[in-house]
Amino acid sequence: MAQNYELDNTDYQILNLLMEDAMMPFTEIAKKIFVSPGTVHVRMKRLRDIGIVKGSELIIDFQKMGFDVTAFLGVFLDRNANFDEASKELKKIPEVVEIYNMTGTYSVFVKLVCRDTRHLRDVLYGQILKIKAIQRTETFITLDEPLNRQIKL
Repeated sequence: MAQNYELDNTDYQILNLLMEDAMMPFTEIAKKIFVSPGTVHVRMKRLRDIGIVKGSELIIDFQKMGFDVTAFLGVFLDRNANFDEASKELKKIPEVVEIYNMTGTYSVFVKLVCRDTRHLRDVLYGQILKIKAIQRTETFITLDEPLNRQIKL
């Protein structure tokens, strides 16, 4: 598909509506922005084909599922060149939900979700710190998440 596709107002309207509710039917989107459902379908196919839309997301309230602790780890690698190795191993840990390659103090920043602090300790000492490329970590436990959103286009 064309790599130089320029987004127009219709594309932005579609994307903004889907960021609010990824399960909104194309027919409802079409009604809200005064286009045909076929137009929405074609636009979404094009946005997927050129890689702007990578999928849709189901957002789960982890606390309601018994995972009460969200933590971030600042990870120091023995060498920054070991990011791929560390990332590969971190991806194997189910509690790890996000991994970032960073500039600044930490080589890697990791978000993980655990049932409680004991579970966090078990994951940290039993799995994360056993990864050869990881030298040490600093743990930050979240107290609240008053905002988690997509950017408005």
